[in-house]
Amino acid sequence: MKLTRLGLALSVFSFMQTATSGAPSSSLSSSVADNLLSERVLVLDFGSQFAQLIARRIREQNVYCEIIRHDVSADVILARKPIAIVLSGGPSSVYEDKAPKCDPRIFELGIPILGICYGMQLATQALGGAVESFPSREFGRSRLQIASMEKLFAGFPHEIDVWMSHGDQVRSIPDGFELLASTSTCPFAAVKHHTLPIYGLQFHPEVSHTSLGSTLIHNFLYNIAGCEGKWHLTDFAQRSIEQIRSVVGSDRVICGLSGGVDSSVTAALLYKAIGPQLTCILINNGLLRKDEQAAVISEFTNHFKADLRVVDATERFLATLAGIRDPQEKRLRIGHAFIDCFKAEAEKINGAKFLAQGTLYPDVIESGAAADGPAATIKLHHNVGGLPEQLGFELIEPLRDLFKDEVRKLGVELGLPEHLVWRHPFPGPGLAVRCLGDITPEKLEILRNADEIVVSEIKNANLYRQTSQAFAVLLESQSVGVMGDARTYEKAVAVRCVNTDDFMTADWSHLPYDLLARISTRIINEVRGVNRVCYDISSKPPATIEWE
Repeated sequence: MKLTRLGLALSVFSFMQTATSGAPSSSLSSSVADNLLSERVLVLDFGSQFAQLIARRIREQNVYCEIIRHDVSADVILARKPIAIVLSGGPSSVYEDKAPKCDPRIFELGIPILGICYGMQLATQALGGAVESFPSREFGRSRLQIASMEKLFAGFPHEIDVWMSHGDQVRSIPDGFELLASTSTCPFAAVKHHTLPIYGLQFHPEVSHTSLGSTLIHNFLYNIAGCEGKWHLTDFAQRSIEQIRSVVGSDRVICGLSGGVDSSVTAALLYKAIGPQLTCILINNGLLRKDEQAAVISEFTNHFKADLRVVDATERFLATLAGIRDPQEKRLRIGHAFIDCFKAEAEKINGAKFLAQGTLYPDVIESGAAADGPAATIKLHHNVGGLPEQLGFELIEPLRDLFKDEVRKLGVELGLPEHLVWRHPFPGPGLAVRCLGDITPEKLEILRNADEIVVSEIKNANLYRQTSQAFAVLLESQSVGVMGDARTYEKAVAVRCVNTDDFMTADWSHLPYDLLARISTRIINEVRGVNRVCYDISSKPPATIEWE
């Protein structure tokens, strides 16, 4: 059976197909859909790594949002009846021959448009302005001076910090445009048309590094587009449940359960929809955290009544990873082994037709899943990039278009316990992407013990909920140390702790020095084979949260 993706609820890919044909989606329940889609914002994706984040910020304002290809026609856009359009950023230069473009007729529709970075450059160029490469590029924070406090910047101070990421910028604005804001190196950092509802921003309001970025997006949606905020996560849950029931029918669904937030919420949503037709499978790939298998079984028993199968595939995964050092190759091999284990277990389950996974928005965008689109691949995720063409199951990914904070809110809506909903994320490939270089049982044991100390100390300091993700990384290099008056030459551990609300951008956590000291002391004293502990103080971007 050829693999098909059922991107339930806010499906980017089902809408891409709709956008090409112009036909309405047939997978939605019309009564639920009409309620959800009474006001809709479309984000035209020009390849930005932040396109999904724009959508997330819009949904945060209780406004339904869909991401579509950049080159859909104005007629298709009109058929979707959007209340506003956002043009995303992108890695290209608008003056290049093969640069992605939109249908220029969208600027004649009278629909409010907000162009961000590349989107601003594209809009101004299409309407008669000039864009060129500037010698003063801006990557990172910049000070914005606001010249006009009209609707977009209503309630703002005269200066704010904004996040820039561009080498090109607008040299001259078209006739009919006016300046709203600038920086010391970017004279046209924000502009608007005198009479048309077209706005442009050279900076990125969607990232957390921009001060009052969410307020700016709110102002665009409510002050300019006239949104009322009719979309809520409760509606998302009900819509997804109805879709799952409609698609699955009387067949059985297999769900990969890891004990993390994503898989637990996926399982809870499926259980609400189909109850005893759900079978959950825990694959112990030997890359889990310390005592993870027992914890998952305990949580599952307490909160679910569905069938649970536990498969110990430790030897198989470690064998397939033996001698492999490249991170992408690790992810691919783990993905293939993961699917093979599922297929083998599924053969024992009568009526199994669907495989459910807890894939999220950041997984999809970082995997460059829209292979025919302009986005770049950052890294492969085993539950996105590792799927073979011939899987044998139809794939259900009910969380595919949600960010982590939305998944947590959904978990609360579904009645999951707070400690499970707020558990820090754990990557699909497990400790394989936190154990740099080749994977061995000995290195994994060191990493598990160090990781447990990191998490337990942060919990003891009552900072677990104040941090978004915290873990240990086992470095490949060794370092010289002194223990008991003797020379040592042992492993180094890096501690990674970040704060974020979307996992597309993140800042390193400013943990108290005494807490870092306790973590370091305990790891060096209690974990055999480690004589040095480092703290990772890089942000995302330019780094990713995981090391591999």
